[in-house]
Amino acid sequence: MEITGIITAIIIGIVIGVLGRLVVPGRQRVGVLLTIAVGIVAALIGTFIAAGLGVASTAGVDWIELLIQIGLAAVGVAAVDRAKVRA
Repeated sequence: MEITGIITAIIIGIVIGVLGRLVVPGRQRVGVLLTIAVGIVAALIGTFIAAGLGVASTAGVDWIELLIQIGLAAVGVAAVDRAKVRA
């Protein structure tokens, strides 16, 4: 992965984190910075999963990769929220 790919993943990760937070029902007690961090991690992991499945490079918008990333971000935000409730 090149530096431009990492920078792109960070920018997309911010959007993915916000979308992941919107997918999770109810109120989350997770801060904005933590949501962005979860989104960045979800974007990076989602890219690797999509590459492993062979759907990372398609013509046009990579909808499957995007859905994987949003799903991972939603799971991540929910997991962080649950961890904060227990702490």
